Amino acid sequence: MAKRFGGKYSPDGETPEVEARPAFDRARVDPVGARANLMFLPAVPMVFLALNDGAVGLVLALVAAGVLTLGAWLLREGMRAEAAYHERKVARRPALPRKLVAALLAGIGIGLAAYRVEPGLIAPALFGIATAGLHLAAFGFDPMTDKGMEGIDTFQQDRVARVVDEAESHLNAMTDAMKRAEDRQMATRLEQFQTTARDLIRTVEEDPRDLTAARKYLGVYLLGARDATIKFADIYSRTRDAQAKADYAQLLDDLSENFAARTQKLLNDDRSDLNIEIDVLRDRLQREGVRIAPQDNS
Repeated sequence: MAKRFGGKYSPDGETPEVEARPAFDRARVDPVGARANLMFLPAVPMVFLALNDGAVGLVLALVAAGVLTLGAWLLREGMRAEAAYHERKVARRPALPRKLVAALLAGIGIGLAAYRVEPGLIAPALFGIATAGLHLAAFGFDPMTDKGMEGIDTFQQDRVARVVDEAESHLNAMTDAMKRAEDRQMATRLEQFQTTARDLIRTVEEDPRDLTAARKYLGVYLLGARDATIKFADIYSRTRDAQAKADYAQLLDDLSENFAARTQKLLNDDRSDLNIEIDVLRDRLQREGVRIAPQDNS
């Protein structure tokens, strides 16, 4: 979405000095490109060309168009799921292989369209198989294996997934509420806080053992931040109260500092745990007669 230029010398005033981090350093391009969007097009002429083919031909065309549209939609969702999988260090394979199902649906849809023109089994089947194969060649398969899950409790990972989903819903609700305030400067401040909050979310996702220490931040604190954002948006949209804006900006600064500090503490604790495990392993090897030169772990 396009945004106007802003900064120290912009008409909206100075950029806050407490947050030097870019608001969009976690911004990602939508993985769904023009190729995937073009997959919606074949269904349109298929229906119009079948208007004069009678009831049977029209119904077959409508069914084929519906199957192709569903396949195109699944392809979009599969590409987004694949991008999210590659973005994370720890991830499970998608529960539903959407891209594979999309290829099958594309083959079925083209097969039905071919049957409408050339009744029989061989020709529609060949067209359908060729379409599914070309679809997979163009868009590839879904991720089929888990990534970075070695040594991670799957039950704990499921708990993390539920907490993360709740946290993301709070962040999305804050974005929606801020639109009512119609203040670009505060929207940017909110995006900066959301970036910091998502750093904590990613840290917990990568090591589910951190959930206990971060659960209050991802639950209670984000819920409070969501409610405060909704209240600020309601008040500021009606009154343009400068004091309400200043108070909300201070709240975002405090939240950003607390979330950043918690993230750093979790990372430091993880490193301390690793150093302890290395020291224990080194002692065991030395007891077995393997001499290891001491190294600086700092």
